[in-house]
Amino acid sequence: MIRLLVATRNRGKLVEFQKLLAPLTDVQVVSMDEVQSAPREVVEDGDTFIANATKKAQEVSSATGMLTLADDSGIEVDALGGAPGVVSARFAGEGASDADNNRLLLQKLAHVPTEQRGARFRCVLALSDPTGPLGTRVHIEEGVWEGTVADAESGTCGFGYDSLFISDGETRTNGELLPDEKNARSHRAIAARAMIGFLANYLQVR
Repeated sequence: MIRLLVATRNRGKLVEFQKLLAPLTDVQVVSMDEVQSAPREVVEDGDTFIANATKKAQEVSSATGMLTLADDSGIEVDALGGAPGVVSARFAGEGASDADNNRLLLQKLAHVPTEQRGARFRCVLALSDPTGPLGTRVHIEEGVWEGTVADAESGTCGFGYDSLFISDGETRTNGELLPDEKNARSHRAIAARAMIGFLANYLQVR
């Protein structure tokens, strides 16, 4: 069994990745909380999702010596010029809760009509394996999920901005979707499917 370290301490994100990567039956997905040598945190100071995901993957894999998968993801709102983007998790300030971030987003869109509330979730996955064939390189996959921002929160499933995001072709927010429904179509699912394809081949030569 190969252990794959997901560079997160977010329990919800870990569970989501464990489900998304389940097709890799010979891989055990673990979080930073389960690896003593993992750094307490990685400062996400990049100005792109790729920069942040790459930094997390490299720092965590370097500290632990493990095959490491990191992600950076967030929501991009057209009416806000693509914000909050890379600062999605701290949109309302350092230490902001999901509720704080959602409240601020609704405030900023209070006078924006429905047809102008286009948005997307973007996820970048970075795989680092410094002691394996990748060496100093990092493998990147990306997923994008188009939709709109609702006028009010709805649903208690998911996390982050899920209770505000309505994907194209849906009438429910992500917060109203069952986990399996979300995992079948999300930005993270799109990126994960591509990463599974890469890993399935990579692990055979690792």
